[in-house]
Amino acid sequence: MNIKLNWDAFGIGTSVACAIHCALLPVVVSTLPIFGINIIHNSFFEWGMITLAFVVGCYSLYHGYITHHRSYIPGIIFLAGFIFLVLKQFFHQFEYLFLAIAVILIIAAHYYNYRLCQKSKCASPHHKH
Repeated sequence: MNIKLNWDAFGIGTSVACAIHCALLPVVVSTLPIFGINIIHNSFFEWGMITLAFVVGCYSLYHGYITHHRSYIPGIIFLAGFIFLVLKQFFHQFEYLFLAIAVILIIAAHYYNYRLCQKSKCASPHHKH
């Protein structure tokens, strides 16, 4: 069985998971510190999610660029989103604004990369990678 992972879909999924973590998790699990569990504003967890978004995004966009479309635009959009993702770690008063901008840009980069890959000749279902 040959399973092929769509890295853009995975990138979008990790971006959405990060947004859910940052926006909804504080409300849902506000009782966890009572039990000694703290994943809200946990620096290790936050930087781990940022690293995961970076690794998945870079691989996905690099693969799309090399294999399919040769367009820098998805990478530029991703880089702008990633900058906001990092900035939210340092400017806490703008954390949710920067997070919203970052998630929108990162998802847009993956979606645009996906669309460019689908439009390329290499995206044919008969083409082997």
